[in-house]
Amino acid sequence: MRFIVLALCLLAAACTVPEETAPPPPAQFAPEPQVSTGRAMDNFVQVVATVAPVAERFCRQRAVDQNCDFQIVVDTRPELGANAYQTLDRQGRPVIGFTPALIAETRNRDELAFVLAHEAAHHIRGHIGRTQRNATVGALVFGELAGAMGISDAAVIQSAQQMGANVAARSYSKEFELEADALGTQITAAAGYDPLQGAAFFFRIPDPGDRFLGTHPANADRLRTVQRVAAGL
Repeated sequence: MRFIVLALCLLAAACTVPEETAPPPPAQFAPEPQVSTGRAMDNFVQVVATVAPVAERFCRQRAVDQNCDFQIVVDTRPELGANAYQTLDRQGRPVIGFTPALIAETRNRDELAFVLAHEAAHHIRGHIGRTQRNATVGALVFGELAGAMGISDAAVIQSAQQMGANVAARSYSKEFELEADALGTQITAAAGYDPLQGAAFFFRIPDPGDRFLGTHPANADRLRTVQRVAAGL
């Protein structure tokens, strides 16, 4: 139903969704002093050694049909900026990439641990496969709607299908991010780090707010998720 509503909105260009302004960061997340590049890299090495085995244990317990041998890499491509991501190699092995700019942006090991745990959680929750399935459904729905509206031009239908794939992939992306935050909180704590301190990283990156079809939830929503899960540990 969500895909159908979005399809009708976009194909008819008749829906508007107001954006919300996220509140400022809480007082407890006052910026910490930036550490040296060498110290940040030392923190990264220590966090990988500590968190990766815990993430693999969580993976083996919760995703028994997936490869849980995480490969943690430093991605030096300059065009990526400050970024961390999770992907799969050609053999299906989960890869978590950190750029040097992101490592340098972190202030402590808690933040690095939380980012690493968050990316590992994406794999454990199967978000790549779920996104691909959503995209396939979205392409089908938009293509069928285009046909139902009397569109017969193959190029237009193909464009509608691509739009549907993009909309469907994005429609659950905020939920996936919050799922990764929730499981990432558990992994971070199990590895001996403080997920609440780790969440301070949210407030040094641009707040996406609550944009329609945005890929990330508002920082405030992410913080509430971390606080809720951490309170139950």
